[in-house]
Amino acid sequence: MSVTPVPTSDLYDEHGESLAVCTTQFRQFGGRRLFAGPVRTVTCHEDNALLRELINTPGEGAVLVVDGGGSLRTALSGDLIAAAAQRNGWAGMIINGAVRDSVALGGLDLGIKALGTVPRKSGKTGAGAVDEPVTLGGVTFRPGDLVHADDDGTVVLPTA
Repeated sequence: MSVTPVPTSDLYDEHGESLAVCTTQFRQFGGRRLFAGPVRTVTCHEDNALLRELINTPGEGAVLVVDGGGSLRTALSGDLIAAAAQRNGWAGMIINGAVRDSVALGGLDLGIKALGTVPRKSGKTGAGAVDEPVTLGGVTFRPGDLVHADDDGTVVLPTA
């Protein structure tokens, strides 16, 4: 499902306080700085096996919201996972955790927001959950909600 991205400030002006505004201060890493799509979620603390598995399925314009517990000890995505996301039609990733290969990420036509960078790889045990609601920055991201992200922030238009 392709969603036309709308600047988050414009969405706030249109919807006001009925718009869910995430207060987590993510940094931009991807080459696509304005992106939007239906939410898919994965929870994976310092372990990216589930993330890698999900990103290698058809994204169909979705944005993967990754709850890594805010850990900056290990990177949940790098250039290989992000390139797979781009190849498989994902609009972007919003990662409550770290990434690596930041220069390469900037060259991809993919939205990528994360807390920061670290060179250390994550574990590969497969622990975590897929498509369960995830709460970040005072906003609950539910699969199917519409998320819009840009340099000003991350907002959610709930579908229910």
